[in-house]
Amino acid sequence: MKKTLLIVSGGVQALHGIKRAKDFGYHVVVSDLNPNAPGFAVADESIIASTYDVDETVAAAQRYHHTVRPIDGVITIGCDVPLTVASVADRLGLISIPLESARLAQDKLAMKRCFVEAGIPVPWFAAVASPQALKSVVAARGFALVVKPVDSRGSRGVQKLSRDMDLDVVWERAASQSPTRRVMVEEFLPGPQISTESILIDGEGFTPGFSDRNYEYLERYAPFFIENGGDLPSALPERTQDAVKRTAEAAGRALGILTGNVKGDIVVVNGKPHVIELAARASGGYFCTREIPLNTGVDFIGAMIKIAMGEHVPAEDLRPKRMTPIVQRYAFPIPGRVAIITGVSDARRIPGIEEVIVTVEPGDEISPPTHSGCTAAMVLATGNTVEAARASAAMALAALKIETVAA
Repeated sequence: MKKTLLIVSGGVQALHGIKRAKDFGYHVVVSDLNPNAPGFAVADESIIASTYDVDETVAAAQRYHHTVRPIDGVITIGCDVPLTVASVADRLGLISIPLESARLAQDKLAMKRCFVEAGIPVPWFAAVASPQALKSVVAARGFALVVKPVDSRGSRGVQKLSRDMDLDVVWERAASQSPTRRVMVEEFLPGPQISTESILIDGEGFTPGFSDRNYEYLERYAPFFIENGGDLPSALPERTQDAVKRTAEAAGRALGILTGNVKGDIVVVNGKPHVIELAARASGGYFCTREIPLNTGVDFIGAMIKIAMGEHVPAEDLRPKRMTPIVQRYAFPIPGRVAIITGVSDARRIPGIEEVIVTVEPGDEISPPTHSGCTAAMVLATGNTVEAARASAAMALAALKIETVAA
């Protein structure tokens, strides 16, 4: 019988991982609460269970494991549910990160306290239990601060402070995105921001994923942090890149992860990396499934799958084989109801375009961007240089027309 891999989440960003697991010959079962999850169409079997409900997914996985066929490995792709994955693995005796590591990764305050104890550089931070507590911090430290929920995901509720903001509103907006209504504040550190994607094997770190994050819309969509893709390879000096990689890998070990994958959000200040956050999972945004393979030739998601299934992954498989320029950009249409979408085929025909993914359809409502999920389409471009790839991405976005009308 084929070995069975459970992938927690059947969203569109999991599709490449599902297909890769099937390429390896595994039987793939996908769990998701949405009965129309895109991943169900390509998986061998499906389980209806909320990815964010740990107990529900564990119970469903147990039933499947004992009554349908044994599950041999479990992962997630592009979904911030490390505790769900670790809990399934713990219950079924599978390979995954420790439960405590998963808990730390889902609590930004606990995570940063752990980093401080381990000597990992992070921005100054503090809990703010009320709007008044936030006002006290601002009075003491000024407005160069970021307010965020302690236990949310996808940049929801994250805001950069400015003098004209109502701090009561700011605090409540962050608290509303926290399941436990906990809010924290941290220092805003100016400097280039980096996305990293690392794999740890018996404590040894490999970071083939390294992208310069593009925040060209930081002012346009303030106070929210709206990332507009990224550029690979990085423009940072090689020694700075090495320092970022060492820091991301050390942060993973500080969380107790010796074998597994971590996604880092890093800011570089005067050449010194500081960890903003670390996710104990594979990233979303097609970073691990598309960008890393195109950029480096490293089959990141394939390695991740093999590790979860107990297979050996040679170190050489995780070292970049090339540095092909890759640029990712997102589309942010005028808010309203989607009326018509045109130009998708034209965008795909532009030289250098590797991927055009539209995530809305006519009738969908597009809101003003407030977090990283508020996009309507994504393009991936390659070229002989990063500048050439940027030009191709810009042409593809210009060709793609997502017209909206007032809702």
